[in-house]
Amino acid sequence: MVTFADKIEPFSMLDKQIMQALTHVVTELYDAADITLSLEKTPKEFDGDYTLVVFPLLKRSKKKPEVTAEEIGTKLVEQYAIIDTYNVIKGFLNLSVTSRALYDAIAEHGCKIPTIAKTSKPYLVEYSSPNTNKPLHLGHLRNNLLGYSISQILMACGYHVKMIQIINDRGIHICKSMLAWQQFGHGETPDSTGIKGDHFVGKYYVEYEKAYRKQVNDLTDSGMSQAEAEQEAPLNKAVQNMLRQWENKDPETIALWKTMNQWVYDGFKTTYQQLGVHFDKNYYESDTYLLGKQVIQEGLEKKIFYKKADGSVWVDLTAHGLDHKILLRSDGTSVYMTQDIGTAIARYHDFEFDSMIYTVADEQDYHFQVLFIILEKLGYAWAKNCHHLSYGMVILPTGKMKSREGTVVDGDDLMSQMKKTAQEIAKSRTTIANEKVSEQIGIAALKYQLLKVDPKKQVLFDPKESIDFHGKTGPFIQYTYARIQSIIRKNGKTEPFSFPENLRMEERVMIKKALDYQNQVHAAGQQRSPAILANYLYDLVKSYNSYYQEVAILSETQTQTRSFRIALSAHVACIIQAAAKLLGFDVPEKM
Repeated sequence: MVTFADKIEPFSMLDKQIMQALTHVVTELYDAADITLSLEKTPKEFDGDYTLVVFPLLKRSKKKPEVTAEEIGTKLVEQYAIIDTYNVIKGFLNLSVTSRALYDAIAEHGCKIPTIAKTSKPYLVEYSSPNTNKPLHLGHLRNNLLGYSISQILMACGYHVKMIQIINDRGIHICKSMLAWQQFGHGETPDSTGIKGDHFVGKYYVEYEKAYRKQVNDLTDSGMSQAEAEQEAPLNKAVQNMLRQWENKDPETIALWKTMNQWVYDGFKTTYQQLGVHFDKNYYESDTYLLGKQVIQEGLEKKIFYKKADGSVWVDLTAHGLDHKILLRSDGTSVYMTQDIGTAIARYHDFEFDSMIYTVADEQDYHFQVLFIILEKLGYAWAKNCHHLSYGMVILPTGKMKSREGTVVDGDDLMSQMKKTAQEIAKSRTTIANEKVSEQIGIAALKYQLLKVDPKKQVLFDPKESIDFHGKTGPFIQYTYARIQSIIRKNGKTEPFSFPENLRMEERVMIKKALDYQNQVHAAGQQRSPAILANYLYDLVKSYNSYYQEVAILSETQTQTRSFRIALSAHVACIIQAAAKLLGFDVPEKM
């Protein structure tokens, strides 16, 4: 049978009709019953709606590309009323469909995404996964928004998604905050200071680093080498001892750990609510690292891993083009890899998932490459369905963020700033409805700015740029939706689609852009990139605003044409609202 490469998914009625027509014609002409054709949307610099690449057919046609394309184009125009005209450029056949075909397609088109999931088994998406020693910063916000949006996109495509996180609630970094509070806290608490819990604990993480660096500098000034000073600093020895006490279940250490972690959890809860994200299940490193240690011991017995003379456990990955990776330290304490092995296995036991995405910054590319190889070496067939959604860091106009130095952009502060900026704009724009709308604008500005960039790339985040009502921003998208709602209110009702006497070029462009919605959602899910949908959404609203400027809508005197234009506008608004929801923000009715 004739098949098509996946550049176009046959979601719209028109896509299906074009593919069916091409299948019939090339089979009739060349007996091409077992060939894959490449069908694309025609680039805007050429005339046409669909482009067929004819080179794969040349062995069957035994003719030049231009002649083959002419033969196919002629047959299509003769046999199918949906094809209006065609043109040939070398080996490319550009097809233009009739206005009626475009109208029928948009009248049938919906905002719902056809189900493409091939399994009912869960699709796990891990995101956020913070440490309990500091609040969420701007980089964490990108993580949360990516993970939440890709979850919504996959659910729209029919996948049974579970949103999860691993809370890194143990380890040396957690002990640093605990030790600093013990030594410098004087018994103060979030309640006594009025400081949000995660911010309170994060303050002591920074205090530890400052005090530790001073001790290291004092030791190097006395003649000790940098490496030796870092090891011999009293705070370093104390924090290493605290970690051992924790792993040995020392009651006092465990009690302090539980208290300070709860402070952080209370703070995280507030941030997640403001950000509009949630989780179906939380995993805790303090639980899963034990399973990881057990599995590593089993792997050691099966000679998958090996032990060095100092007692540390390693895995040899040189056969995979990598190096040797430590799995347990010489004193028996675990590393991140220990916990991640245990967490992955626990998740499969809980969900028997079909696929799992880890939303983690690109600094951990090597880590996840190693993790997936180790899981396969341990015999877990599902490891091949684990994926790392790697994303670039968020860069500020002032440079990179450094949490140890307390120079990060705090997530809570940033959200408050965005809302405040939107409220200030509201004072100068009487069309903005109320405080709730201002809040929606601020959050949309933040989310769209972080999601519109391909995950693999770094984001240069500029708060002022993100809230521009005329730029490639969330507020611009919201404003377009509100504009359409104003048209519908002024008309008094939405209109059913009715075919106008003819379609203007602007309307053909608008219809084709709207018909591409399902394809773009599918592509965003398959490529695990909300940026695909975010950029499509911007192109859609940009096209609509051009359409609005060029074409009369409410002032159109021909009733059938006006009804069509209002119906088309309402359909565009439906897509805007649905796409924005998948990106995690709301679109207000008035602005």
